[in-house]
Amino acid sequence: MSPAIADVAVIGGTGFYSFLDGAETHEVETPYGAPSAPIAVGTVAGRRVAFVPRHGPHHDYAPHSIPYRANLWALRSLGVRQVLAPCAVGGLRDEVAPGDIVVPDQLVDRTYRRVPSYVEGGAVHVPFGDPYCTRLAAAVTGAGAGITHGGTMVVIEGPRFSTRAESRAYAGEGWTLINMTGAPEAALAREMRQCYTPIALVTDMDAGAESGDGVGQEEVFALFKANLERLTGLLAATIAALPDPDGCTCSTWADGIDLTYVIP
Repeated sequence: MSPAIADVAVIGGTGFYSFLDGAETHEVETPYGAPSAPIAVGTVAGRRVAFVPRHGPHHDYAPHSIPYRANLWALRSLGVRQVLAPCAVGGLRDEVAPGDIVVPDQLVDRTYRRVPSYVEGGAVHVPFGDPYCTRLAAAVTGAGAGITHGGTMVVIEGPRFSTRAESRAYAGEGWTLINMTGAPEAALAREMRQCYTPIALVTDMDAGAESGDGVGQEEVFALFKANLERLTGLLAATIAALPDPDGCTCSTWADGIDLTYVIP
């Protein structure tokens, strides 16, 4: 096996299209097509870090058309074992507010047009009861003040926002956050035997959680942009404190299993 080019990755969300200064770029071909952009690799806190903008460098990809499988495969091919995934989310309940940063611990997938797995045949059933890496979550919450850990993020298909009735139904289930890109990204990372955690910035309250016209694209982009420096500082502090991925159940789940897909 060749030496890792990077062992940590950041997948940038809406409004987060660059992260590394003086980075080298890697054009990676995958069995699943091209990733969202060439993979940038640089150094943060003494660690080799890869970066890919989830939506492409100019927000080229809508949530349902992001090449999720190519992105995770490309990162793993460079050696990445730990993935930090900042994303914009809406709030569904009054325990969160715009400007909050939340590390959720549960996921509900309501997407339906995406290829959700690398498994295309055979018996490979990834354990996903706890969809996010608890080790990474602890590193994020310990890296900055006021970071909340816990809560359920529901991922909708998009690209439209929810109706008020949909939003109220999600809130009624006790779910905390709503997003369009967290699935199948998290499950694909698990299949690639990578540790993965979202870092969710609440940019708005969803349509059923507020009065007025409901959420709009401009406010989401504006609040994310206003918090970009804060997020990049949190990422740098988290990367400096990341634990050793060896032995984590995010990877060891596949020990002894004959996988029917290739992990590069």
